[in-house]
Amino acid sequence: MAQFAYCDKSLPYNVRAKDLVDRLTLVEKAQQMTDNSSVDIPRIGLPHYKWWSEALHGVAETGDGTHFDSLVPSATVFPNVILTTASFNKTLWKTIGQAVSTEARAMHNLGRAGLTFWSPTINVVRDPRWGRTLETPGEDPYVVGVYAVNYVRGLQDIEGQENTSDPNSRPLKVSACCKHFAAYDLEEFQGVRRLEFDAKVTEQDMVETFNRPFEMCVKDGDVSSVMCSFNRVNGIPTCADAYLLKKLVREDWNLHGYVVADCDSINEIVKNHKWLNDTVEEASAQVLKAGMDLDCGKSYLKLVDAVKQGLVKEADMDKSLNYLYVVLMRLGWFDGIPSLASLGKKDMCTEENVELAAEAAREGIVLLQNDNETLPLDPAKFKSFALIGPHANATDVMKGNYAGFPCKFITPVEGFSAFGQVTYELGCLDAKCPNDTTIQSAVDIAKNADATFLFVGLSTAIEAEWRDRKDLLLPANQTLLVNKAAEASKGPVILVIMAATGIDISFAKTNPKIKSILWVGYPGEQGGRAIAEVVFGMHNPGGRLPITWYENNYVDKLPMTSMALRPVGDYPGRTYKFFNGSTVYPFGYGLSYTSFKYEYNSADMSLDIKLNRLQHCQGLPYNDTNYKQNCSSVSIDDVTCNDEITFEITVQNVGSRDGSDAVLVYSVPPEGIVGTPFKQVVGFERVYLQANESVNVKFVLNVCQSLNIVDVSGYRLLPSGLHKIVVGDNAISIPVKISYSR
Repeated sequence: MAQFAYCDKSLPYNVRAKDLVDRLTLVEKAQQMTDNSSVDIPRIGLPHYKWWSEALHGVAETGDGTHFDSLVPSATVFPNVILTTASFNKTLWKTIGQAVSTEARAMHNLGRAGLTFWSPTINVVRDPRWGRTLETPGEDPYVVGVYAVNYVRGLQDIEGQENTSDPNSRPLKVSACCKHFAAYDLEEFQGVRRLEFDAKVTEQDMVETFNRPFEMCVKDGDVSSVMCSFNRVNGIPTCADAYLLKKLVREDWNLHGYVVADCDSINEIVKNHKWLNDTVEEASAQVLKAGMDLDCGKSYLKLVDAVKQGLVKEADMDKSLNYLYVVLMRLGWFDGIPSLASLGKKDMCTEENVELAAEAAREGIVLLQNDNETLPLDPAKFKSFALIGPHANATDVMKGNYAGFPCKFITPVEGFSAFGQVTYELGCLDAKCPNDTTIQSAVDIAKNADATFLFVGLSTAIEAEWRDRKDLLLPANQTLLVNKAAEASKGPVILVIMAATGIDISFAKTNPKIKSILWVGYPGEQGGRAIAEVVFGMHNPGGRLPITWYENNYVDKLPMTSMALRPVGDYPGRTYKFFNGSTVYPFGYGLSYTSFKYEYNSADMSLDIKLNRLQHCQGLPYNDTNYKQNCSSVSIDDVTCNDEITFEITVQNVGSRDGSDAVLVYSVPPEGIVGTPFKQVVGFERVYLQANESVNVKFVLNVCQSLNIVDVSGYRLLPSGLHKIVVGDNAISIPVKISYSR
């Protein structure tokens, strides 16, 4: 082996990878391009590698590359992504990625995990029924992208080696994968499954919403893998779409890594999509030529026949194999990475990681209602607690999906028991709550407790991969349980909602017995402790909803299969950017035990952009067809885009309690342009302030990236006119005038 060039550490990775690939037979090449059919090749000293591991919010048991046993029985289970996103804390997101990758690398060193983790999920939540919402960072494409960049950097980056002159030689702690590309956000709706769904999407929505997080993940996060999805987009399976995979991901965004299929996607192209009536050999050739490098499945074994039939060149296989082996070399799979070699069992389930899981849950929890400042409760005054509902003693439900085995669960019962005497009754055996036979026993314990906590919501039996919701209500008899227990309660009633997607709890908001409402997502292994510490004031909640909570009748107005974000005909718009109807709770909503005040004292801003003779104005459609502008807009691809908007917001904690605030910054386009969003997030920061403390929060926004709009053709344009930078819920509005001249 010492004579093999691929073993020579002095050579560049691409040279070593080529030497290795050139030593493989055609059959061996096909085997190495599947996730689980890779075999040992003793004659060149090449062991097999299992590509599929998962690390969505901790090292998961999912995938052939990972397994837990007596040597590694557990790994830290952080909250599901939707709750962690609600913290709007970029530092937290990256820190969790670092903790997860440390445990992942430790498991690899112990022979219990691979090095390639197909996470995170960064699809935008377009429809409130989508079952995989728990895996995602919510409905705003910018927020989703920022989460992706920070989590991926946490997973992949090795300190001191975050940037290199050649990104394809940059060492990786583990390899992350941004998925599922593209326009994927449907499991099953009225018989239409994700496996055969053809998403009809305009270029405007692709550029503005569906592609943006992936572009940010590749460009800014330097992710080393992208996964194509099951569905078609405008008639073409995403894994066979050369425009998406080669043009955008590989060329325009400059991916330094590989493209992998969602599992068995090639088989689904043949069996369910029946695309071009292709055989497996033909479909395998199509996706390879389109830019898909690795098959999660066994269809790529047919590439042997595809080459022999003249459907694809063996050189195309060589190119994909080079991408794959360069990633493995960057991971140290061949050479090792000395700085990571000592990671092992001692680095699993550390006190620091378990505490980080608790902190993530605390920071994400959203206080939705708090009448008469009922929360936080004083344990000196409230000594007995009734915990009622299917999640009152939750364990596995708190994990959500794509999780491993936790270091230690702290259930709500255990968490609350640290503050007083707890009595609990489920009332419903599980979240589906199909009957009411156990409700009365739960109602009875509410009659004598100083305070009653109703732990209701959903579970992965209702919302998950393969499971979309049918409505936005609490399941079956849960509403009856809430109303009866609230009516019987002696003390204040606090509703605790464990779910990912929004629930229409309008009935609870208007129930005078229900004083406070908390949304806790799926809070991970430390969820019970985190909830209790929020309830009893050890932590002041500061989370904000990363999705809109619609009223239940919203889902009667449009099918899940309608992909448009903007209103179309009788269909309403989607997300806070295009829906202005009544909601249960809006995007970005969240209360605190204290109050914050924003101040801005600088002058209005204006920017005149000088155009040269090669820079041309683009027209825009206006609601007033008689309105004219000398230069309505310019494509941001035609200007240098170095101009920045810099401003400081003074945030003051004007209450009596320490707390943290998520400062959300939106841009609002000039009025009168057809089809623009009402507003869109362009920045955010989480700040911690002691009581009566103030802090200046500085924002630096790139004019082109923050103020652009996307027109119907997919152009990103910077309109002239009066833009606004809005902070919070219209707490501050800063006019920004854009004009063009020659």
